Amino acid sequence: MSSLKLYKPTTPSRRKTSVIDYSKILTGDKPKKQLIISEKNYAGRNASGKITVRHRGGGFRKQIRIINFKRNFESGFKVNTIEYDPNRTAFISLVTDMKTGEKHYVIHTAGMVVGQVYGVDKELVDGNTMELSQVPVGTLVSQIEINPNQGAKVVRSAGNSTIVRAKDGNYVTLKLPSGEIRKFLATCKAVINKVGNEAHGLVRVGKAGRVRNSGRRPQVRGKVMNPVDHPHGGGEARISISMKYPKTFKGKPALGVRTRNKKKQS
Repeated sequence: MSSLKLYKPTTPSRRKTSVIDYSKILTGDKPKKQLIISEKNYAGRNASGKITVRHRGGGFRKQIRIINFKRNFESGFKVNTIEYDPNRTAFISLVTDMKTGEKHYVIHTAGMVVGQVYGVDKELVDGNTMELSQVPVGTLVSQIEINPNQGAKVVRSAGNSTIVRAKDGNYVTLKLPSGEIRKFLATCKAVINKVGNEAHGLVRVGKAGRVRNSGRRPQVRGKVMNPVDHPHGGGEARISISMKYPKTFKGKPALGVRTRNKKKQS
């Protein structure tokens, strides 16, 4: 488990602040140049320049790490480093393909050790990639494919995992971290054990500046706005939303209203 680092309470915000102690975990110094790309920050705007996602902007400039979510290593891979990735909550590992010698980034899994080789056999070893049909019921898995050979799409954030609940013919039933129980094709691949950096959820931000540095701008409640600015606005600040039911700032129903498309196959 990742260890937390606490600060001396020199200021009110320092008293509440905690960070992950990277010095005890990370082994990489700088990211591999061939596996990073620069991307412009559009601050929640679309191609027309209109804001489609609010409260985005600012923050530190980040370089995108190219992650191999497919883990298509025929002869396995050897772990070289454990590194920090500013674009995700989980750590990443620089690995070497044992057959071709090429370098790749993969998401770090709990229990993955530098210098060890993974994915060669079909044993239940932390960090090995296996088809769901080969994973026994009750096993902890993460980084799961939705379609075969598509690459991991779900259960990829820090400390997340799911348990193989049942097997039924060509399908395997999993309960996702969101609580959704879903069937996956048995030929889809998953990684044994949970994603690393389990202590991420225990970190206390402590001050607003750390949130701003991550690219998130302040959010203002609708009820304290004027009626012209938000459906909840107006009144004498004594009522909750001044409407029959909660709405978004665009007037669409929110909170408790089903928004999932009924025609969606899943």
